Amino acid sequence: MDKFDAMRAFVAVVDAGSFVGAADRLQISKAVVSRLVAELEEHLGVRLLHRTTRKLSLTPEGDTFLGRCRSVLFELQEAEDDVSHRSAQARGLLRINVPVSYGLSHLAALWPGFMQKYPEVNLDVTLSDRVVDLVEEGYDMAVRIGKLESSTLVSRPLSETRMVLCASPGYIQKHTIPRVPEDLSHHRILAYSLLSSGDHWIFTSDSDTKGQVSVRIAPVMRTNNGDTCRAAALKDQGIILQPDFLIGEDIESGRLIELMPEWRADELGIFAVYPSRRYLTAKVRLLVEYLYTQLQR
Repeated sequence: MDKFDAMRAFVAVVDAGSFVGAADRLQISKAVVSRLVAELEEHLGVRLLHRTTRKLSLTPEGDTFLGRCRSVLFELQEAEDDVSHRSAQARGLLRINVPVSYGLSHLAALWPGFMQKYPEVNLDVTLSDRVVDLVEEGYDMAVRIGKLESSTLVSRPLSETRMVLCASPGYIQKHTIPRVPEDLSHHRILAYSLLSSGDHWIFTSDSDTKGQVSVRIAPVMRTNNGDTCRAAALKDQGIILQPDFLIGEDIESGRLIELMPEWRADELGIFAVYPSRRYLTAKVRLLVEYLYTQLQR
């Protein structure tokens, strides 16, 4: 039994949710996948998977072993990519996690250029606003927006975005315009539920007498998607606090109007993050450099 092949088969079964799906991913037969996993279980002396006719699930031992497998396979791929970077073009599967709205508005148009430039790299791009565990879930890299907390991940700034408080002209015509952050308690708020500050919106004024103010909001709608906030705001349903990459064109066209411009909300960084390793794989390094170059234009 080749332990690396068996570990790859095991991880592929978990990721695909079935032996058939794993076989498709690995481009081998289902019988070979089944044999590799069975041999791995026999070698370890434990059952890694619960198998039923409808579902596969990890045993406690399988759950523990899965994380170790991902780490070992990552190290192996890293070593191979480090050597291939010196001798050949980057190649292989590159799994990336990106935020939904930013992924659609700014990154979707960039993937074809990278694919054309590096045809031997196969992209697997997942759009999700959930903060994924890169190592545990098998991602090579993620794009994240916000103020990064200290972690074991390496980060590279790609760009930045400004949070903008705004509402539609129709909403403003029907309501008193907020002049200071405290006025927001009297307004309909459409809130992004994954904002790091939660139900507290923080604003800063250049005036020495005002300083920084944190306001607790009471949203009439919460959603984990910025585009949903924007759509409701465009229909005159309330005030939103959203990044300028999402609502910048609406502000320029007058579909949305910035409120309290003398009060600044957070400026957030846009980062590429990847596991902290001694060696950075060629394919991740090239993608980070490519995204940085494109997003600075």
